[in-house]
Amino acid sequence: MDPISPLEQALHAARALVLADLVAGQVAQADVVSLVEDSLAQRRWWVEQWPEGIAYVAGLVAQDVQDALLERHGRWPLCPVCGSGDPHALDVEPELGPDPYWVCHKAGVKVASVGGLGRATGGMSSS
Repeated sequence: MDPISPLEQALHAARALVLADLVAGQVAQADVVSLVEDSLAQRRWWVEQWPEGIAYVAGLVAQDVQDALLERHGRWPLCPVCGSGDPHALDVEPELGPDPYWVCHKAGVKVASVGGLGRATGGMSSS
């Protein structure tokens, strides 16, 4: 059996992280999962063109899905930190970097790593 390439490992990891956040936000319907798959296909091409970008795939997929959801369903993920005021979405930081995380710019806090929204919102146990 051939070993899995670093690109495939990065894409599978990105899929798992973003799907975990979608599940935590209870928005992992089939059409939304298709948005993840669309992003993965685009990012596969992107990393093939720029191999040094492999560490950035998870954050980019999260941003792609967030942008696609905004057009189809509205803001995601909604900030679990700010209890009052207008609902607003979290942002991915760094925009292009390794170890991406969700941040609330309004409160100025790091909420969770990409893939860790369930723990931040109490949606999933961390066992």
